[in-house]
Amino acid sequence: MMQFTESAAPAPPHYSSGFPGLCLDLAAAGGANGGAVRSRPWPDLPSSVKSLGSYNAACMEQLLVHCANAIESNDATLAQQILWVLNNIAPPDGDSNQRLTAAFLRALIVRASRSGSASCAALASAMASVAAAPSHPSVAAADPSLRLSAVSLAGFIDLTPWHRFGFSAANAAIAEAVEGFQVIHIVDLSTTHSMQLPTLIDSLAGRPDGPPFIRLTVPCFDGNSPPPLLDMPLDELGSKLVNFARSRNVGMEFRAVPSSPTDGLQSMIEQLRVQQLINGHETEALIINCHMMLHRIPDESAGASIPSPRTAFLKSLRSLDPTLVVVVDEDADFTAGDVVGRLRAAFNYMWIPFDAVETFLPVGSEQRRRYEAAVGWKIENVIAQEGVGRVERLETRGRWVQRMRGAGFHGGGFGEEAAAEVKGMLDEHSAGWGMKRDEDDLVLTWKGHDVVFASAWLPSF
Repeated sequence: MMQFTESAAPAPPHYSSGFPGLCLDLAAAGGANGGAVRSRPWPDLPSSVKSLGSYNAACMEQLLVHCANAIESNDATLAQQILWVLNNIAPPDGDSNQRLTAAFLRALIVRASRSGSASCAALASAMASVAAAPSHPSVAAADPSLRLSAVSLAGFIDLTPWHRFGFSAANAAIAEAVEGFQVIHIVDLSTTHSMQLPTLIDSLAGRPDGPPFIRLTVPCFDGNSPPPLLDMPLDELGSKLVNFARSRNVGMEFRAVPSSPTDGLQSMIEQLRVQQLINGHETEALIINCHMMLHRIPDESAGASIPSPRTAFLKSLRSLDPTLVVVVDEDADFTAGDVVGRLRAAFNYMWIPFDAVETFLPVGSEQRRRYEAAVGWKIENVIAQEGVGRVERLETRGRWVQRMRGAGFHGGGFGEEAAAEVKGMLDEHSAGWGMKRDEDDLVLTWKGHDVVFASAWLPSF
């Protein structure tokens, strides 16, 4: 139930696609979808907008940047004018570039509605009414209350290697690191509700020297977790994992610790220290599995003091003297303090999931709608949120390498077995997915672009 799964020749780079035949004059006249009365003539648009010509991805990005600048400068009239162009050229049920742009447009609408400015609030209302017009379906957004069954969540994860890549790399590294240990304490800091664990349990169950006893600790958040959400409480999930392990003749105990990324998971760290005092840690392997969770701990761009909660958390992990720390995350930088900087960075990264699902999910597919809605949630969080509400503060692999080394870790690397596991998994997906080695790390790629990295870390002495 909880084990996971596609294969087209690499396509040209994202920015090579375009939309000939469309121009600002057409958009100004209402385009194919019908028009509306503008509050001032189109020649008032910036010359850089008027000269863009055909609507390829780079053009759409520039239009979004102009719209964001207009919102930030409280120029509701200009923002609404650019909106009509974007609304006509980027239907949310169009091709991958159009759907990507529509998701960013919706995020800008949400940002305008939260600006506190009366004119931008009026703009947001107008934008929302246009986006909801019958001839122009509204942009899909993730319902924060939508919860998936374990089977549906497994299917969601199976669609692309976005998560499975990290599952495969981490599980292989963990299995190697815990050889000879009869007790393994796994701290699963994951956004996927421990869906990685059944495959690892299966692997450990087949050890020649017999299966180890597993102690599993997970954080319990306050309900503000990003999608996808699971339709069962953590205690029930824990019971299912324990029963699954028992069915494989593996002993297991489960503990959920109330904690929050906002403060660097302090209560989790304290609980781990207490458990080490009670159980001792010399005879058990302590594994910290960080799967797309660490970027939700605030960093310096959140206005945190130096050292940031992110840095403090990593140093706290080092103080626990873990056997292995695995860090899997998305390889992008969403930490810019200005919305335009984040928009550019996100636009040049978030095209990947839209492009990937285009290769195997049909238009109108419920699976595509649900998957892209979750991507839309991430985009909205990056663009529309500020402060502690903006949890999608991705950092590049290089920055995480600096942080881990600064906290007292050194790279452990991945063996050939781990690389083979990942390559075997990728064979189940579209040919556009690939893997490369970069120093000690493994990197998932889409059409040659870095997507997700996996790194393994050992304490330095």
